[in-house]
Amino acid sequence: MLDEATYLVSKEGWGHCFCFCVLLCPKAAKLCFREDFLFGVATAAYQIEGAWNISGKGESIWDTYTHGHPERVFDHKNGDVAADSYHLFKEDVRLMKELNVSYYRFSISWPRLLPTGLSNEINKDGVRYYMDLIDELKRNRIEPLVTMYHWDLPQNLQYLGGWTNPIMADYFVDYARVLFKTFGSKVQGWITFNEPLSFCHDGYGGNDAPGGRSSGFEDYMCGHNVLRAHGMVYHLYQKEFKQEQRGYIFITLDFSWFEPLTTSDADKAAAETARQFNFGWFANPILSEQGDYPPIMRKRIDAMSKKQGYIRSRLPTFTEEEIQMIRGSYDYLGFNHYTTYLVSWAEEKFGSSPSFEEDVGVKITQKEEWPKSNSSWLRIVPWGLRKSLNWIRHAYNNPITLITENGVSSEPGLHDLKRVNYIEGYLKSLYSAIQDGCYVLGYTYWSLLDNFEWMRGYSERFGLYEVDYNSKSLTRTPRLSASYFNQITSTKCIPDDFIDY
Repeated sequence: MLDEATYLVSKEGWGHCFCFCVLLCPKAAKLCFREDFLFGVATAAYQIEGAWNISGKGESIWDTYTHGHPERVFDHKNGDVAADSYHLFKEDVRLMKELNVSYYRFSISWPRLLPTGLSNEINKDGVRYYMDLIDELKRNRIEPLVTMYHWDLPQNLQYLGGWTNPIMADYFVDYARVLFKTFGSKVQGWITFNEPLSFCHDGYGGNDAPGGRSSGFEDYMCGHNVLRAHGMVYHLYQKEFKQEQRGYIFITLDFSWFEPLTTSDADKAAAETARQFNFGWFANPILSEQGDYPPIMRKRIDAMSKKQGYIRSRLPTFTEEEIQMIRGSYDYLGFNHYTTYLVSWAEEKFGSSPSFEEDVGVKITQKEEWPKSNSSWLRIVPWGLRKSLNWIRHAYNNPITLITENGVSSEPGLHDLKRVNYIEGYLKSLYSAIQDGCYVLGYTYWSLLDNFEWMRGYSERFGLYEVDYNSKSLTRTPRLSASYFNQITSTKCIPDDFIDY
């Protein structure tokens, strides 16, 4: 174990020198991150803003989907009002100031800025809203970290096929250019996409908006065009904006840890296959030296497609020019992590109907004794974070990483001791990963406050602040975890004497 890890990242951005290391505080039992290690919180536009149809905003696929299919959402609700951060953003910034965070990761709603999705019509109120939010953050010495796309595609573009249509990459470049020109003088941190695995697999391949339910086809088409769009926007910024704005641009990928069910070679191979399909799908084209999709992904999908009688593979193919464009298109790696799964090979079967799950060919479970959250999929397994970061370190030459989401759901209520324990456990795991040599710049808790949790509606609460959805003012109240997180952000240490009030 290192007494002091002094990995210095001399990249300027968001008004900070991005240094990172971790050290032991004089108080031996206390674990502390370096003083310039960053802590932040995150939200997403559709989940908190509300104001879905006012002041010139266009309709998003989530507006259309939740209005047209309320029965598919767990509580039959939608994000029409949500936490009304559109009107209450100053209150939300006050909460961040109270938390003493260094930055705020939020997303810009594409249809709020460009109502039709196209850049020929820019909504002045959308510009005003986000400019006011950014200015309010900066007045409070909180740096904006902007996600360009957090799943709310303009519905007009979905009528053209959405992310299954290759031209969507060009429209995304047009949108990005508007963002850089409009906000680039005040924003240095840009994330192109949040969790393409989620919105491609669950949206185009599953039941999330737009509800494609075309697993094994549309999910791969979506992923292919998203990767192209990411690479195109990265190079747009380098060519036209980097020199003047001096910002940084990257993508956020989600990665649950996949642990072999047993120590057998077969289960180890199954777990590695799951990692490649779920994380390597998007990481490999961007982060690996060779670029392109993971070899195991190409091999399995090509073979399955042939068995199913298709003339060509269901997994699209990049041109050599596209491989060169996408490879290395990152300044940092945005990394979301929540939980861990156990993996073994599934019983081999051949289905005439394509699916991502059959292409992967593994069985995924979780241990019943792993502590539960309020989400059926989220078991609390802190050691999975350390393993994930170390796997990335070895697989992709230790990319400079920012944890852009980590959090746990709970029932409504202020005494969220389980969330306190979750944060403590995962930060300790992060601390160990940094000592192992992983380059991590900072940690972002998801989320600042309760929000519309996609297909689960408002039944799952991830916020450090509880939102009272029954009050007209949508009152925000700090949970126990907010006090705990504030202690961490203020001291850069994991408390060893936190009092459970």
